[in-house]
Parts: sequence; C-alpha cells; structure tokens
Amino acid sequence: MSDAAQPTAAEVRAAAEAVKAALDRHLDAVERRTGDDDPDVYEAFNALAAAAEAYDERLYDRYDEVTPFEIPGADDSLPPYAGPEEPHALSVLIRRDYAVAEPHRLLAQAQRLTDLDPGAEEADEGERTAAVVGGSVHAALGVLFGEYEPDEIASRHKEFGLEEGDSTLWVSAADELPEPGEWLSTPFDHADPQRVVCRFDVSAVFDEEELEDDLDDEDDLPPAP
Repeated sequence: MSDAAQPTAAEVRAAAEAVKAALDRHLDAVERRTGDDDPDVYEAFNALAAAAEAYDERLYDRYDEVTPFEIPGADDSLPPYAGPEEPHALSVLIRRDYAVAEPHRLLAQAQRLTDLDPGAEEADEGERTAAVVGGSVHAALGVLFGEYEPDEIASRHKEFGLEEGDSTLWVSAADELPEPGEWLSTPFDHADPQRVVCRFDVSAVFDEEELEDDLDDEDDLPPAP
C-alpha cells in the first residue's frame, strides 16, 4: 500500500475509540438481555465485530501491526430464527459463482449445442444467424444455461470452461406458497435471513482454514523418535 493510501494516525485512533464504544454497547446489551435471542445483543455483537475489523485493518495499514484477538464476522452466521414453528411451505435459494476460466471451451460447447439443435436446420437464414454463438460469451452462457439444469452445470463446470467460486444454499420457511407468478419479477427481494431453517456454504476459504488447522496440529506433534 502506498503512503498516500495509508490511514492517518488520527483515523487509527478514531477506529480504536469506536471499538471501545462498541465494547460498552455490547456489554450494556448483554446486561439488559431479555432472552437467548435478544435482537439488541445480536446487533451489538455485529457492531463490535465491524468496529474491531475496521480497527485491525487501519492498524495494520498504518503500523504493520495486528490485534491479538479475533471476533467472528456477522457474515459467518444467521440471525436468530423467527419463522413459523411448523412451516407449511419452503423456498430454496441458491447462489453459485463461476469464473469464465476458459472462454474458448465455453464457446465451443455452446456452439456444439447450437449445431445439434434440430430447429436450427429448419430456421430461415436470419434465425440461423442469431443461433450461431460465434465469439459471444454472453450468447454462449445463454445457450449453456438454457440447455442444462444448474446442478448438471455444477457437476460439469470444468467441461464448460468454468471455475467454481463460492456457493450457498438457503432453505427458508414460509407460512404458505405464494400465488403463481407472484414473485417472479423480483425473486430475491424477499429473502429473510430470520426465516432460514438451514444453510449450506461452499468456499475455498474453508479449505484454507482446514489446511491451517492441519498444519497447526502437525506443529503440536512430538518429534519423531
């Protein structure tokens, strides 16, 4: 990081003061908690985590120093469940991220699918031109995801020139099924973390953490005789 981008000493001090204030707020919320799922405690916890992370970043950027503690971030967990005790309907929300690692492979696979489409042979010249993928990654993705189910793409992503990123699946409880077509225009606007029954996350960061734990365990082993 360049000197121009470094936080000032005053900014580091302000971040430290913010941590102190967040600690006081968190302790106050804990002392006044009304139950195991008190929302004030949850909000104070998240505020403390954010303040500690901001201070740690500024401290490192300015002085190349770190704090001796780590507070888990709010993104690592969900808020307390507040949905129905006996859900009568479910919504399954899935996000999978991919990088287009090999565009030539993606284009070739999409063009192959287009060439095999029997409708393309019967179409007139204008329609057949539109069916040719050519060098358009945008068109190739449309062909690929129009042909295969998301689960099949996930299992064959390397074949299609894609590289997996993070993914998550949320199973969310609902009181009843919405009316047909009710949410199609805004399918993800009403996702409520407090109605999530369970979630499943996949990320390379988990593999890195497991590797670090394994290395730490090896360091703790006694020397071989």
